[in-house]
Amino acid sequence: MSEPTISTLLKLLNPNLLIYDLFQPWAPTLASAHNIPAILFYTTGAASFCFGHYHLKNPGVEFQFPSIHLEEQYRGNNINRVQQSPADENDNMGDWFLKCTQKSSNIILIKTCREIEAKFIDYLSVLTEKKIVPVGVLVQDPIDENNHECFLTHEEMEEIAHGLELSSINFIWAVKFPMGEKIRIDEVLPQGFLDRVGDRGMVVEGWAPQTKILEHSSIGGFMSHCGWSSVVEGIRYGVPIIAMPLHGDQPLNAKFTAEIGIGVEVKREKDGRIERREVAKVIREVIVGKKGEEVRRKAKEMSEKIGKKGQEEIDVVVEELMQLCKKSEG
Repeated sequence: MSEPTISTLLKLLNPNLLIYDLFQPWAPTLASAHNIPAILFYTTGAASFCFGHYHLKNPGVEFQFPSIHLEEQYRGNNINRVQQSPADENDNMGDWFLKCTQKSSNIILIKTCREIEAKFIDYLSVLTEKKIVPVGVLVQDPIDENNHECFLTHEEMEEIAHGLELSSINFIWAVKFPMGEKIRIDEVLPQGFLDRVGDRGMVVEGWAPQTKILEHSSIGGFMSHCGWSSVVEGIRYGVPIIAMPLHGDQPLNAKFTAEIGIGVEVKREKDGRIERREVAKVIREVIVGKKGEEVRRKAKEMSEKIGKKGQEEIDVVVEELMQLCKKSEG
């Protein structure tokens, strides 16, 4: 929603609380004008949040957790995004990020849980000087079939196809093209690919029921761009992740999956290209390889830990929000 619309709604509804995300940096200021507490809800992981916050406050200083880092081929893309001016010509994305964080009332909600990111949740509390309240992984069936923001280039699709073929692993591959791009799957896949893989491969054009696929017992690995929602879905269903990040927080999330032992990253060439032999190697390593045994074990173990918790995080969130509302009323 736009700033004027939210302002009008606040006047009409006079809510007890406003929850906003990073795409509404003006929201807490509006809420404050109406004496309404506002809370930031951060919808990606604590590790990437820590990394971004730390480097904005400490430019050029190595992050406290060296395993979470950006390799050279990803740095330019992420630095450029931070230098853009998305909301105000006087604010860059870094300022925007910090303002959204600073203006949150006492606490910050985040889409994660302590079983996954305990040390990063604690460190984030130190960095922001606020209480960090995890809401859990919030995995649910998708409802928006067109909610795609990341797309592979045609060259990347071709290399992945060759990698799948070389791996000799059975697969389901959901391929989505940007809206308005009129192209057929067979125009970007290697010639004869579908015939050669035969029954061991299924290529689906457009949307596929990701969570339903991941929860199936036959699935041995999840090749993912490492958007945070996809990462937590993989964790929730105990499926090891074959990480192939593109941009934004995805490279950091990919490093995080390796950090906690539930994923292996497909390394890109120095120029950023994906190479088919590397794709095939990581696929086999994760799904059938000896080195992947520990990854598969940890993915299952993490899933079981999360499954036992149920809705505990949500109960804590409700209590925190009720306490905040009582304070504002007093």
